[in-house]
Amino acid sequence: MKSTYYILYLLLLSISFPLVAQDISLFQQFNGRYDYTAIGNTLNPSENNTSSFCSILDTSSATLALDPNFTVVKAYLYWAGSGLGDTEVTLNDTAIIADHTYNVFYDDTTFGELSYFSCYADITEQIITEGNVNYQFANADINTSILSNPGYCGNRTNFGGWSIYVIYEDNTLPLNQISLFQGLEIISRNVPELDMTLSDINVLDNDGARIGFLAWEGDNALNYGESLSINNNLISNPPLNLANNAFNGTNTFTNSNTFFNGDLDVYSIENNIAIGDTSVSIKLTTGDYDTNGIFQADLIIINNIITVLNSQLPDATITLDNYFVYCNDFNIEVNYTVNNFNSTDILPANTPIAFYSDGLLIGESQTINDIAINASESNSIMLNIPESTNPNVNILAIVDDDGALNGIVTETNENNNSTFIDIELLLIPEITILPSLLGCNEGFKKSTYNLYEALDTLSYTEENVAFYHSLEDLETESNPILIPSNYTNTSNPQTIYMRMVSLPCYEIFQFNLNTENCPPFIPQGFSPNNDMHNDWFNIQGLYDIFTEHNLKIYNRYGVLIYEGNNSNPWFGKINRGLNNIGNKVPVGTYFYLLNLNDSNYQPFMGWVYVNY
Repeated sequence: MKSTYYILYLLLLSISFPLVAQDISLFQQFNGRYDYTAIGNTLNPSENNTSSFCSILDTSSATLALDPNFTVVKAYLYWAGSGLGDTEVTLNDTAIIADHTYNVFYDDTTFGELSYFSCYADITEQIITEGNVNYQFANADINTSILSNPGYCGNRTNFGGWSIYVIYEDNTLPLNQISLFQGLEIISRNVPELDMTLSDINVLDNDGARIGFLAWEGDNALNYGESLSINNNLISNPPLNLANNAFNGTNTFTNSNTFFNGDLDVYSIENNIAIGDTSVSIKLTTGDYDTNGIFQADLIIINNIITVLNSQLPDATITLDNYFVYCNDFNIEVNYTVNNFNSTDILPANTPIAFYSDGLLIGESQTINDIAINASESNSIMLNIPESTNPNVNILAIVDDDGALNGIVTETNENNNSTFIDIELLLIPEITILPSLLGCNEGFKKSTYNLYEALDTLSYTEENVAFYHSLEDLETESNPILIPSNYTNTSNPQTIYMRMVSLPCYEIFQFNLNTENCPPFIPQGFSPNNDMHNDWFNIQGLYDIFTEHNLKIYNRYGVLIYEGNNSNPWFGKINRGLNNIGNKVPVGTYFYLLNLNDSNYQPFMGWVYVNY
């Protein structure tokens, strides 16, 4: 069932942390017809508490002998010793680099602070490839640390050793939950008692329940006040592990008592754990007074703990497979899959699913059918994101969540129900400003434009662009300009908006239409003969454009015979002088003076020939 753990989990989703915790905690969990075995060996030639050696061995070996019907699921190599640790070793001449190193420290009254380490590495592929062979561990440089600090040999904590854990599948086994807890914790004369709680386990049947320990530096000769308790029950495994000397250099798997300064032990806990338990309490003690009244204590380092329990539970996880966003839309369609992997029972139908963004519940769903062991169910949901100017949103999906961070299904693992994805919404894009189009005034500040000419700097196809009078029309794709190649402006200046398809959305461009008065074109002749063709002095680009212009016509003697303006073009008749007013001029050459009354232009002077 969920708890306030998820509130913190929401905050940590997008942050990755290195594995630095030293406390023994859940590392991996395996659910199915699984069990485990372990091999390993010491690097000590004898127990360091009873011998005078200082250097440890460079190598040692152990043989793996799995039943051929077993299938290797996972394998881990652990190695430990005095000092801060060597992270590069070999196993059967294969280079191994530690996935992580743990450290603990002991403050010796004579030698000061002494450090001890443990490393682990995933070696599944090597174990699958090499199988049942003799494994030789080597090249752990521990002696450098031991010989550089007299404290290790001085207080008899010079040690080294290694172990391989193999989790395997066997179809003849019952459905089990194997929980591997690891870290590095220490008890000594300074801290003679250690309490640990292993959580995230589920006991449905305690028949055959077992617990295993990998520990270092235990001495058979030091058994003062030493005990191991499970759920407040003192446990033992005589003759290897007595109730008052649990960590004494033994290996349960080989029934050996020469695993010097290391312990690879397994205990039955059928009578120490109850059906329905979801955690196990462990207590270790060391230290007591000898017959001479002197306080003696063993130094014991716990590396990992493994439990094997019968279990029939689902394990709901969820993945976000893909999503679809839409232009200028706060709705997101999300495809997701609910899995029941690493489980030992079906995940029931109607298991709730909740979706969050920035801590707000934005959608709810549920599984449709019972999901079998190692099976999945896919579905989709439309999520509405609260409108925000920030286009980047984080979607958190949690299966077995009723929308209030509460679960309704008991699972093998309650801490793997969530996933997240970062999504960028396709909100209104920024507007790109293009250079203006300039057109010649065709009258009353109007001009004809080919709007495509504004796109000369862009790569486009005409079917992927559309022009609009307003941004609102562009966003709704309403009232597009129908003939962009022959468009007459409606104001001066006028802003045009262009929408261009740019998958998965579109781009917006903006440019202005500016109309200016261009230089007029003055013809050199006309024929005012009323034949409806070239009947007047048609100065193109003048009338209704330069509305304040003044036109004067002179005969060959320099006499003003005509004066006109925007409303009075020249049809070849005389309107100035004393004679012939209203008559047409004779055939001949006449001279004009055109003053546009525009500060951008000087007056035009020239000639025009009149013929009939």
